[in-house]
Amino acid sequence: ISSAKDQEYFCDGISEEIISNLTRIKGLRIASRTSSFAFKGKSEDIRSIGRKLGVATVLEGSVRKAEGRLRITAQLINVEDGCHLWTERYDRELKDIFVIQDEIARSIAATLKIALTPRETIALSKAPTTDLEAYDYYLRGKQLFYQYKTKGVEFALKMYTRAIEL
Repeated sequence: ISSAKDQEYFCDGISEEIISNLTRIKGLRIASRTSSFAFKGKSEDIRSIGRKLGVATVLEGSVRKAEGRLRITAQLINVEDGCHLWTERYDRELKDIFVIQDEIARSIAATLKIALTPRETIALSKAPTTDLEAYDYYLRGKQLFYQYKTKGVEFALKMYTRAIEL
């Protein structure tokens, strides 16, 4: 829901990173990126989406990025009755993006009463980089890569190369 329409790569990237964090928790069964992204932008009932994905709960949310600030709203919905199990809004500086992703994964585990192992706790708190510009290039590359077109993959490689340089 960012006012800047060129932020889709960032929003998709954050979604993927949260999916990736959640897959590190043994007690959770997470639908694949391809399956879950098939519902992106659709106005289908959450109960129907959950049944189609074969899951008991669905995580939905929004991302807004503007002027070095970030607002992420995340909601965990029970597929059986369509009711909220948990919801939280994170208003932070962009530099806190990795902390927010970690907090979301921990909150979901706590809501679902899943105890994290020490190894899972460490994995969730490990930031992939300290350079936000490099992370931005990485997310841009991911979006281009998932277009599955020759030009997109070529540009993705340029974005990944720039991220590595930084």
